[in-house]
Amino acid sequence: MTPASSRHHGRPSDALRPVRFHWDPMGFALSSVTIEAGQTRVLCSVCVEDDVPRWRRGSGVGWLSAEYRLLPASTPSRQPRELLKLSGRTQEIQRLIGRSLRAALDLGALGERTLLIDCDVLQADAGTRTAAVTGAWVALAGAIARLQQQGALVSSPLRQQVTAVSVGLVDGQPLLDLDYSEDSRAEVDLNVVMDGEQRLLELQGTAEGAPFSREALDRLLNLADGGIRTLQEAQRQALATLPQPAAT
Repeated sequence: MTPASSRHHGRPSDALRPVRFHWDPMGFALSSVTIEAGQTRVLCSVCVEDDVPRWRRGSGVGWLSAEYRLLPASTPSRQPRELLKLSGRTQEIQRLIGRSLRAALDLGALGERTLLIDCDVLQADAGTRTAAVTGAWVALAGAIARLQQQGALVSSPLRQQVTAVSVGLVDGQPLLDLDYSEDSRAEVDLNVVMDGEQRLLELQGTAEGAPFSREALDRLLNLADGGIRTLQEAQRQALATLPQPAAT
């Protein structure tokens, strides 16, 4: 692990921000979770449709799609709503969420139905895409458990845990789970998505200025691995408290 040294609020370089999950803020969703990572908060919800995209019909195989949005007051300067045209950043992030969660599923076991994931950022202090992936997996696992309880699924199509975290180099030092004050001046910004066996599902990395070495990448990945293990345990603890859905 990276040697622990002080940063914002005294957090060691290898420590996550406090992470909390809150179940079912949206009563009409099949499942919903708010994930809090420090000051970043993302609302993740799951709905189900007994249909699939046209190109999947008749295949017996299901689908999962994801949408991501920054809500207008989620940042210090109001974010205009993206209505007719999504920004490149929004499209990139929702594709990341969709790819990551589909990797966790046996879509054949889902049957011809679609799981619709919505990730809405309530407050952004960096790490919104990784929080969205981590929170959306918890909401997805809760939704599948409820479909099984309802008798809609005979067996669970969920095959893997999916978790994401950010790491970066700030002033030459590897840091885990960057907040905005760190992310905005990072020399390297890396988003890491792993499955339950610590295998990589996705890497999104950028050198914001000078190139960085393979050695630096390895240090960042080792840091991410430790953070993801901690987040995975938090996900499991959240699922252990899955409530019965409220009657509507």
